[in-house]
Amino acid sequence: MTKRTRLLAVPLTAACLALTIPACTTAGASTAAATPTPAASATGRPAAGRLELPRPTGAAPVGRDVLYLVDKTRTDPWVPESGPRRLMVSMYYPARSATGAPAPYMTTAEAASLLQRKAPGADVPPELVSTIRTHAREDAPTGRGRFPLIVLSPGFGLPRASLTFLAEDLASRGYVIALVDHAYESSGTTFPDGRTITCAPLCDQPKPPEGGQATITRSRAKDVSFVIDELTGRHPAWKRSRLIDPRRIGMAGHSLGGDAAAATMAADRRVRAGANLDGTFHPEVTLDRPFLLLGSKADHVPGKDDTWDRGWSGMTGWKRWLTMDRTNHGSFTDLSVIQEALGRQGEGMLTPGRSLGLTRLYLAAFFDRQLKDRRRPLLDGPTPDNPEIAFHAPRS
Repeated sequence: MTKRTRLLAVPLTAACLALTIPACTTAGASTAAATPTPAASATGRPAAGRLELPRPTGAAPVGRDVLYLVDKTRTDPWVPESGPRRLMVSMYYPARSATGAPAPYMTTAEAASLLQRKAPGADVPPELVSTIRTHAREDAPTGRGRFPLIVLSPGFGLPRASLTFLAEDLASRGYVIALVDHAYESSGTTFPDGRTITCAPLCDQPKPPEGGQATITRSRAKDVSFVIDELTGRHPAWKRSRLIDPRRIGMAGHSLGGDAAAATMAADRRVRAGANLDGTFHPEVTLDRPFLLLGSKADHVPGKDDTWDRGWSGMTGWKRWLTMDRTNHGSFTDLSVIQEALGRQGEGMLTPGRSLGLTRLYLAAFFDRQLKDRRRPLLDGPTPDNPEIAFHAPRS
């Protein structure tokens, strides 16, 4: 199977890369080191206990709000009869204090949709996923100051919650985060009226939409530009919009979300810097602003994914190409915590505590450098502290 074919087949295969549970066969990453996880039983279910994401590493407490945004200028591209494009967006921000109720990971309906699509028939209760302990607080009070905005876009077929580990960490380090659920591209999205939609209109197609992945990527770029408009316009949709410095905006994404980061930058110059976590590029990339490539060594060393080789040549601004050893596609999402709890980690793979920790570390260094003008030697080359990270500089 070619790399292009594998990415277009994401609806059927992403789960086995992100969640290696009884219905899947691909080995993957393992446990979160920050918090012990329960041992798996013989059936593959955790014996007892509640799962917890790795704790944020920054100094600030983290608050979270959830926005429901409707783009009345645009009909939903996947289900036109549903009307205008609707998006759920989780906003994470540096808080003054850690007061308020703990932010839920996802709804039970969203968790059930995720498990049904990614692991049909698996003996896993939705509550195992929906009750994962996070570290943000709902409606936490804010202090003074303005912060860079980073938009995060998840992989195709995965919910926005799959990047919670990154959203919480970046917010604790002094960023405002907009974590976007792209309607009908997620396993499940619950709207304020309680209705949950799925990705069936796209995921269950016998073939990709006309134009393939590039069509979905360009649609996501429009989603993100709309979200930025809603957060930074004259009448912002978020009550804490004063926290955002509109002159400092970045974007990162996993899989197709990383592809969307490049496409958004190409279409919207407000986005000053971007990062792709293990995603193939469609369409081709031409960028003159900073971009970070961070992927699995198994799939993204030079010559392995030709879209990265071509994309590298099309990047004329500051750029880095990094790979992480002993990882797979799902190692860049916090769903790997579930994988370990079910006892389905691959032998020799990095624990989620390590793979997610390295992802956080290098993403934070990148955005600190590009959006806060803080020099980060971590990005200058390999370090003995992080032997899993390799730097690549193929000739353009």
